Amino acid sequence: MRLKTICFFALALLIAGCGGRKTEELLGSAVMSTPVTEISGNHSIFIATTRKKSDDPNKVFDGERSATLNYARVNVTVPGIHQTGQIERRSRGKSNDPAKYFMASEVVGYDAQPKFSSALNADIAARGGRVMVFVHGYNTGFDDAVYRLTQIVHDSGYPGTPVLFSWASGAKTTDYVYDKESASAARDQLEVTLRMLQQSGARRIDIVAHSLGTWVTMETLRQMAITGDRDLGGKLGDVVLASPDIDVDVFKSQMRRYGKPDKPFILLLSDDDRALRLSGLIAGSRPRVGDYKDAADLAAYGVTVVDLSKVKGSDSFNHTKFADNPELVKMIGQRLREDDGFASDQSVTDRITQLGQ
Repeated sequence: MRLKTICFFALALLIAGCGGRKTEELLGSAVMSTPVTEISGNHSIFIATTRKKSDDPNKVFDGERSATLNYARVNVTVPGIHQTGQIERRSRGKSNDPAKYFMASEVVGYDAQPKFSSALNADIAARGGRVMVFVHGYNTGFDDAVYRLTQIVHDSGYPGTPVLFSWASGAKTTDYVYDKESASAARDQLEVTLRMLQQSGARRIDIVAHSLGTWVTMETLRQMAITGDRDLGGKLGDVVLASPDIDVDVFKSQMRRYGKPDKPFILLLSDDDRALRLSGLIAGSRPRVGDYKDAADLAAYGVTVVDLSKVKGSDSFNHTKFADNPELVKMIGQRLREDDGFASDQSVTDRITQLGQ
């Protein structure tokens, strides 16, 4: 018990987590006027969240749990100086300058699911029927999740509609247990979100999940399989599981229930992921999928395993390589763009694997 306690506090003190910023302000004071030439992108992010609305309007949503889904849309600009793989964030005391920082330019809330669906469906139709759902990980504030998805969409060149499913992370390094339970409470609502997209005009729904968000995703896919419709009526596309914070035995049981996937399940692993190493220590020195060394063992369940151990990451814990490595995030985007209409194209996946080698 003493070792586990020490490991827990080591995790609390050391893990940068999946977010790391603690201001949690998505909106600030008036945004400076900036010439269009100094903006490299403007993205509309649709949001379904189990977070409660914040009493602070600048936060929009906080880390408390809501019993029902809340819906919103956020417009985010990307600065002209943006470097692929990075999120240029305004620090305290700096001006709200879109020429230098990611900035939320507009937030629209929806008080009912039909209103949200109407706006979402219109965007899906305008973008060719493609949807990417992003499920964030542990220690992630609402603002961090919005900006991370914006960065992924921008850097990958994803042409479809981005949907953020944001569960109620406490956004604190000491909230690992709270986050784990919040993730558990969010499983049904992620299924509701996916079913809503299934009923929309979407013809293809890709999922990109990170860290503890992969556990929420796999649990949801597992319970969908139990209902007899595991692939959203044939609309489920690629499922990308980046740095999965899932016990290996739990993942195997999830895959046994789900069955061998008809569409690619891509696991991005790295044995130098220090965040998952600490998570495994807290879990009784049990390996996590994200730093598991036996790729063949996992591949036997019908998933595509990509070892990124040799790929350079930008964060000190090597936990966000899927998004912060410029080559990798572009390749993931190329995979989602080129594998259109569920073609059996393997070339991009092969190139991602080669990057890891």
